[in-house]
Amino acid sequence: MIDAASLSRRVHEAREALEARLPGEGPQVGLILGSGLSAGSLPLEDAVEVPVEEIPHLPAPTVVGHRGVWTFGRLAGRRVVVAGGRVHRYEGLSLREGTLGVRLIRALGADALIVTNAAGGIRPDLTPGTLMRIRDYLNLLGDSPLVGDHDESLGARFVDLTEAYDAAWWERVRGPLGAMAVGLGEGVYAACLGPQYETPAEIDHLERIGADAVGMSTVPEVIVARQVGLAVFGMSLISNAAAGRGDGTLSHDEVVEAGRAAMAHWGEVVTHLVREAPVG
Repeated sequence: MIDAASLSRRVHEAREALEARLPGEGPQVGLILGSGLSAGSLPLEDAVEVPVEEIPHLPAPTVVGHRGVWTFGRLAGRRVVVAGGRVHRYEGLSLREGTLGVRLIRALGADALIVTNAAGGIRPDLTPGTLMRIRDYLNLLGDSPLVGDHDESLGARFVDLTEAYDAAWWERVRGPLGAMAVGLGEGVYAACLGPQYETPAEIDHLERIGADAVGMSTVPEVIVARQVGLAVFGMSLISNAAAGRGDGTLSHDEVVEAGRAAMAHWGEVVTHLVREAPVG
């Protein structure tokens, strides 16, 4: 695990490298993409792509469906960065390393963060293709990105997560979304370590403890986002029924394909979210 001072230095060096090659001001809103989703489904203006490999210290993804490119541009009148290239704990990185991108988004000037993921639906009405606003989460990863030595420059050590997701942001966007808001479910997202999918017995347990959908990401990013002061909106694309809740077995190809199929609807919702984001 990298120490706190090294983490702070890496964020600083990554920010300097990006600022040297990007014109104008930094992003106001950051967006982290889930499996199968891409910046190409968003009506971005003045887009500039930067491969993850060209951003110092930023880990590159190893999972199919996570394109390792950060795209800077304008969306709904706001400056945005779309971070394609999420990494997961199961890829072998510490959560401290895996969430460096969130700290970088904040360091570049963003005030708000949209996190998206592909998830398995546990609640019966969360069928494949549904979008679910994440109201709260269960961290079942057995880990936290805040573990280890601490440096006050990184934010508070003890982070209040009473409102991990910004409820006021949702209230502002419900009206502009109109009918789309009615079709947007909401629920509790459970993050499990993976990379194996859960067993039917595990899904039964998750339902009993309050989970509506399950995946392997997002929660560490939200923890760090709240530590550094980013407002957060979370959204799951229900890509499949969780184990034991549908027919047949689960596969990652199914998850990626569901993301591609939902891009148009997802892009519309994200555009509204960016327009209503709480930025200074």
